[in-house]
Amino acid sequence: MHRGKGLFYIITGAIFWGIGGTVAKKLFQHYGVDVNWFVAVRLLLAGVLLLSIQGFNRNRGQIWSIWTHWKDALRLLIFGLIGMLAVQYTYMASIKEGNAAVATLLQYLSPVMIIGYLFISRQAKLTPRDGITVSLALAGCFLLLTNGSFSQLSVPTPAIVWGILSGVAAAFYTLYAIPLLKKFDSLVIVGWSMVIGGSALSLIHPPWRIEKGLLTGDAYLYLAFVILFGTMLAFWFYVESLNYLAPKETSLLGSLEPLAAVITTVFWLHDPFGLFQWIGAACILIIVAFMAADKPAESTTSTTG
Repeated sequence: MHRGKGLFYIITGAIFWGIGGTVAKKLFQHYGVDVNWFVAVRLLLAGVLLLSIQGFNRNRGQIWSIWTHWKDALRLLIFGLIGMLAVQYTYMASIKEGNAAVATLLQYLSPVMIIGYLFISRQAKLTPRDGITVSLALAGCFLLLTNGSFSQLSVPTPAIVWGILSGVAAAFYTLYAIPLLKKFDSLVIVGWSMVIGGSALSLIHPPWRIEKGLLTGDAYLYLAFVILFGTMLAFWFYVESLNYLAPKETSLLGSLEPLAAVITTVFWLHDPFGLFQWIGAACILIIVAFMAADKPAESTTSTTG
């Protein structure tokens, strides 16, 4: 019974994450929503909701105690700006310039980037398994971005650049959060980091500034879905699943996110996806499963969209 709850939480959360990216593309493509405004609103509202959920938990005092130690507060500020804001903005920019499928799959290259960082910094040695993972990543990226053609890209260059930057930001997000997550609940860390990132972006594009008539009733529903389901509930369900499943299982089932993004992009938005791109997507999904099966996942938050 408890395992059933865990499976429900992680599967539902991962699917919400993947669909949320596709719905965001719908807002950019059909309603002309500005990326800066969208990310600011998404982060602020989702962050407040997550902190509100923490307010009902046993450790609700952590919401404010994290600010009482300057080292923790400084790390949280850095994490909010260079971690949370960077990964959310680059991911959404990649979706706007390309599509949710490619953006999500490129972001899922972050484990490979972490392997490279740990090797260069001499914190870990490369293993045969790492070699297979990197090879799959390179092959998957080539097929995903070129559809097997050496002469042209099948994905706009800006989408590729933003997508790769999203993977880099996700790698930083994952590594930098570890010390904080050892001391505080993940809802506190992610909730505050979203509020920090959203507040910073609000200085560039205040949430209350939006062209009149830009958002229709349908657009507000899409926006609400991304904030409530694609962000707040997706993360909350991920955290809840850790109470019932092993971290390795949640990481493995989290690979449903890019799968959901690909399926909804192709069949709902009708974006073309070639045969070799499907093969490339499969390579990256294999990486996610491979990494999850390699060793227990660290108690870190998901980087996803």
